[in-house]
Amino acid sequence: MNERITIDTPDGTFGAYVARPAATPAPSIVVLQEIFGINADLRETCDRLAAQGYIAVCPDLFWRLEPNVELTDKTDAEWKKAMGLYKAFNVDKGVDDIAATLAAARALPGATGKAGVMGFCMGGLLTFLTATRAKPDAAVAYYGGGTEKHADAFNNLACPLMMHLGEADEYISASARATIARAAEGNPLVQIFTYPGQNHAFARWNGVHFDAQAATQANDRTRAFFAQHLK
Repeated sequence: MNERITIDTPDGTFGAYVARPAATPAPSIVVLQEIFGINADLRETCDRLAAQGYIAVCPDLFWRLEPNVELTDKTDAEWKKAMGLYKAFNVDKGVDDIAATLAAARALPGATGKAGVMGFCMGGLLTFLTATRAKPDAAVAYYGGGTEKHADAFNNLACPLMMHLGEADEYISASARATIARAAEGNPLVQIFTYPGQNHAFARWNGVHFDAQAATQANDRTRAFFAQHLK
């Protein structure tokens, strides 16, 4: 079962897609978009999480720029629009909106009050920043571009964090991955997995670089991680 809800903030309101499990009470997972908005890929991710027994909530993070964006990675025009939105996006305001979404997710009917966060690409970076600022119960970041620029924030990490990185990622260089690994070294809250030969967005459903084997491995790790920390 899925629905749309509205989340209130001091700056205004925005929408979120919600997929609900067959049985409650259930923990919640806030799912953070790539640069393409709440598209079919993100809705499928939420629906799969609901099938695993979670209330999945995907907020419209571009609402301050343009509400209800829904793009794919299939055309140059969509890429151009997505990159324009990404460049105009305010990361700090985005984390504020995610914190509001976490609060809303914890308070939904049937929610246990435990809430994780997971995200992809832009949402992967936002997942990491949320884990250092907004106190989710657990966090999973898939190929978060720009994470290395915020490496000092590992010092503020307040929940278990899992990260998935492709070793052939065209947006996250080997040097960037090394910076992330050094910053996380010795932190018992962090698990980092890398995937040989994998491009950016190897786990994007029906995406250009989707790799079923790598995606399944990453998603199985994510499933076990959330089961450990949220259920």
